[in-house]
Amino acid sequence: MTRLVAVVDHGMGNLRSVSQALMHAAAGSDCRVVVTSRPDEVLAAERVVLPGQGAMRDCMRELERSGLQAAVLAAARNRPLLGVCVGMQMLLDHSEEQDTPGLGLVPGRVVRFRLDGRRQSDGSHFKLPQMGWNQVRQRAAHPLWRDVPDDSWFYFLHSYYAKPSDECHSAAHSDYGGSFTCAVARDNIFATQFHPEKSATHGLTLYRNFLAWMP
Repeated sequence: MTRLVAVVDHGMGNLRSVSQALMHAAAGSDCRVVVTSRPDEVLAAERVVLPGQGAMRDCMRELERSGLQAAVLAAARNRPLLGVCVGMQMLLDHSEEQDTPGLGLVPGRVVRFRLDGRRQSDGSHFKLPQMGWNQVRQRAAHPLWRDVPDDSWFYFLHSYYAKPSDECHSAAHSDYGGSFTCAVARDNIFATQFHPEKSATHGLTLYRNFLAWMP
C-alpha cells in the first residue's frame, strides 16, 4: 500500500528542492511524495513536510489564506511532521520578526541574531543572514539522526533562529556568534533550521529517516 507524503505548498517554500530530495530519499520505498496546496491531501497524507522561506509573517499569512493551516495543525496531532527553515520557525509560539504569531506546536519564540560589531575568529564581521555550511551538534539520540554523524555539516540560510521554552525540545545546536538551536523535536514533530535538501548525503539521510520514522 502506497504511503502518501505531503509537501505543503502555501506559496512560500523551496518546494522543488525539498520535493526532489524527498523523492530521491523515497526511491525503492512505498512512499509517494506530492507537493500540494489542497487541505484534503494534507489531511489524507501519512506524513507531512512544512517548508518555508522568506519572512515568517508572509509564510503564516499564506498558510492561513490558502486554508492549509487547519490541515497542518490536524496532521501535527498524530502524524510525523517535518518543518524546514522558516517551516521550523512557524511551529513555535511567536517570532520577533514583524511581531508574528506562530502555530504554537513547540513552546518558544523566534529571535534575530544579535551580532552587530562582532568579529569571527579570522577577524571578519559576522554577516546576516548566516549563509553557508555549519556544523550541527546533536543534543540527544533521535531516529532522524540515525546514520548522521554528530558534528556533520549542513547548509544554512537565515537571520532568525528558534529559542524553545524548554531545552528538552532542542534537538541540535550550531554556533554562529554563540550557540543556538538549529533543530527542534517534540513527540511526532521534528524540524530543522538548516536545509537538508541542500546538505548532500547527510541531508538525504535525514529525509530518509523521516520517511521511516514511526513516532
